[in-house]
Amino acid sequence: MHFLYPAFLFALFAIAIPVLIHLFNFRRYQKVYFSNVQFLKEIQEKQSHRKNLKERLILASRILAITFLVLAFTKPYLPGKNTVNAGKQQAVSIFVDNSYSMQTLNREGTLLDEAKRRAKEIASAYSINDRFQLLTQDFEGKHQRLLSRDEFNDAVDVIKISPQSRNLSQIIGRQQSLLDMHTDGIRSAYLISDFQKNMAGLQSVKADTGVHINLVQLTASTLPNVAVDSVALLSAIHRPGESEKLVVRLHNYAGEKAEKIPLKLLINGAQKALGSYTVNARSVQYDTLTFSGLQAGWQRAEISLQDNPVTFDNQFYFSFNVRQQMQVLLIDGGTPNPYLKAVFAADAFFDAKRVPDGNVDYAALNTYPLVILSNIDAFSTGLAQQLQSYVSKGGTLMVFPSANADLSSYHSLLAPLNAAYPEKLQADAIKVSGINLQNPVFKNIFEDFPRNPDLPAVKKYYQLSSSSGNRMEDLMTLPGRQSFWAGYISGRGKVYISAVALDEDFSNLPRHALFVPVMFRVALLSGHDQPLFYTLGRDETIEVPAIQSSEKQLLKLIKPGQSIIPGAKQQEGSTLLYMADQLQETGIYDLKKQDSTVAVLAFNDNRSESDLRYLTAADLAKLIPQAAPVLEAGKGSIKSAVTETNFGLQLWKLCIILALIFMGIEILVIRFYKTDNQRVSQPV
Repeated sequence: MHFLYPAFLFALFAIAIPVLIHLFNFRRYQKVYFSNVQFLKEIQEKQSHRKNLKERLILASRILAITFLVLAFTKPYLPGKNTVNAGKQQAVSIFVDNSYSMQTLNREGTLLDEAKRRAKEIASAYSINDRFQLLTQDFEGKHQRLLSRDEFNDAVDVIKISPQSRNLSQIIGRQQSLLDMHTDGIRSAYLISDFQKNMAGLQSVKADTGVHINLVQLTASTLPNVAVDSVALLSAIHRPGESEKLVVRLHNYAGEKAEKIPLKLLINGAQKALGSYTVNARSVQYDTLTFSGLQAGWQRAEISLQDNPVTFDNQFYFSFNVRQQMQVLLIDGGTPNPYLKAVFAADAFFDAKRVPDGNVDYAALNTYPLVILSNIDAFSTGLAQQLQSYVSKGGTLMVFPSANADLSSYHSLLAPLNAAYPEKLQADAIKVSGINLQNPVFKNIFEDFPRNPDLPAVKKYYQLSSSSGNRMEDLMTLPGRQSFWAGYISGRGKVYISAVALDEDFSNLPRHALFVPVMFRVALLSGHDQPLFYTLGRDETIEVPAIQSSEKQLLKLIKPGQSIIPGAKQQEGSTLLYMADQLQETGIYDLKKQDSTVAVLAFNDNRSESDLRYLTAADLAKLIPQAAPVLEAGKGSIKSAVTETNFGLQLWKLCIILALIFMGIEILVIRFYKTDNQRVSQPV
């Protein structure tokens, strides 16, 4: 047995007080006169025996009461595993999970309310001189300091639900970074959470052996949950009034089949589609919603479903821009290509701008969804580098080689993009042998494709290199499976390369019936607009088209009741916005420069919180081998369990109880143990 305050043992000298009182009994005797001394002697003998026993019982009770009272103030304990430096000031880091899953209900209310209560119970188990760190999913700067117990309790009271979601490795690493600054005494870390499976991370947690890690798991009720994970529009470019198709990904996170979940699509506040869906247990289902009638401009869209009682993921926001016109950049060697000019002049939706290869505005390249190269004999190093950067950022590049192409120059442009390049000129009169109907350019555009179609005839062509290690899809092929017109995915963008120049000396492609629809389809599939949505806590940096701003013209993200000034950094062809932790609410925000709207951005919650499956005690033991056994919070307080873990088995309460018991024994002896009720026997 050990004592937390052993110096108080000097108070045991107080035992001398009842001993002295017993030895020097200051009570006066009263004289009693009897007619016969024989009777008096008999009475004195009997009373003296009982009186001595009573006084000894009283003395023993007083000594024991004082002894246990003194021991209670020394706080005796049986040592536990964390009591090496007991008595020194301790640093305690307590993580309170405030992610969306903590809104789940159990018998005692929401899990977040219970987590707050448990955090205060842990703090109350420590000394008033110990210091505490409060940590939440937000990782706020104000939580990077140590607090007194009262300050800690006040900070716990203001915790709110957060869209952030961290894994165990990040949380424990953050706790250790602060505790490492406190080298004296015991360093303890507590994690209060429901411990969803998404917190596991990819690897086990490596924790400092000098930090005692304790896990407090809250138990939630098992609930069904269906959520919209993501959406995608089939068309990259959106035209006013045209029909649009939206692919919705529904995810059932529960172990039971979800039937007839109602879902509706709202765009700019107007309902555009309605449906009811059944999703199998723990599975994903894709459904397509069709709508039309959109006007030019930014579209603010919301998908909502009715899925009670878990409601935090019932809305999904996205935004996109319906363009009045689509810009296309035509770059040539100095002579405009009449065929390209005629193609894009046929539809007023396309705004084609032609520039020679020596006069390209590199800063404006990223504003064009599609760049078409034709009749360029050789590329300058600067133009090649800018076009490669353009593709890597999501642009679409279409290349028609020149009749007098410098093959090494084309190699320098296309090889870094992992696309095929012209190797040599072939003067063979052949015909295109087939088209790839599964390619997105041709898919679903023919109602009935003939068996023997009239395909382009070729007089001469460039033999294209084989491109290994990259995704390639032929649009059209020549005999022998040679590429005639091929598409490649490079980085975030696409590259289309033709084996012939747009010249009738090479082929009849410029006048063929397939040429115009293929060019239109490539253009409409070439959009590299901003994503439809972003995720809070994950997308902290957002790239938008270049926006020039100044100190007087700051960019702002505005939503009813919210106004945020993100950090902005200009880079070539675009602007980077840094959100940090400013954005805490989902919804649709207008990106404004003064009074003009330059973009509309949609933000959603992290859907990892929607999966309401939890780690078991065995799972946690594997992930955090250094942690103590998991404390499962029941109806009672966990204060005693925390106290026993960190201070050993506390005995001061037992000492107080024993002191009270012996004080009670003393009272009972004094009150009920009589010594003057003896009978005097008379001789016969």
